[in-house]
Amino acid sequence: MKLKPRSLSIFPQLLRTTHPVKSKPGEAELSPAADAFAQFKHLLLPVTDGNPYLSEGTKQAMATSAAFAKKYEADITVLVIDEKEKESLPEHDTQLASIRWHLSEGGYQDFKVLERLGEGGKKPTAIIGEVADDMNLDLVVMSMEAIHSKHVDANLLAEFIPCPFLCDFSACFNRSYITLLVNSFVKLYIYFLE
Repeated sequence: MKLKPRSLSIFPQLLRTTHPVKSKPGEAELSPAADAFAQFKHLLLPVTDGNPYLSEGTKQAMATSAAFAKKYEADITVLVIDEKEKESLPEHDTQLASIRWHLSEGGYQDFKVLERLGEGGKKPTAIIGEVADDMNLDLVVMSMEAIHSKHVDANLLAEFIPCPFLCDFSACFNRSYITLLVNSFVKLYIYFLE
């Protein structure tokens, strides 16, 4: 008697759906997972970074957003969040120029910028949730540094935003983030099953 090896995947159904799909005649075949990402057409990129030249994590999240938007023909809305008023941020224009430069370096130049400045009593997590809900966004892409620095509460964000979120943690990888990554994938997986 020959035993089959057990599959230890937490996504057993996802592994079974491996047949290619053609979205339009003449296009290359896509896997169901790649086809699922094509439905994200409105991305939110929150920037809670106080560095006018942007931290490595924010730069990486911008590169990820630009590549994603370019590949799937999505639009990006950059949300700049700071608890200080614009007048008290001397290098605010430098930060906006850095944002424009990094997104254009990623091959993406047509994006919107929203500023939520001077709302000291409101947490960035709440602001991201409000904007994602008001604009009916499909995906939030953010730097793991924003979560690591405690600017954003990932658990609250995952609970209250109406769309999945993707944390780019390539700039600051740590084993404690694996739980957050798994929770994000579970939420994406559940989202696709609905």
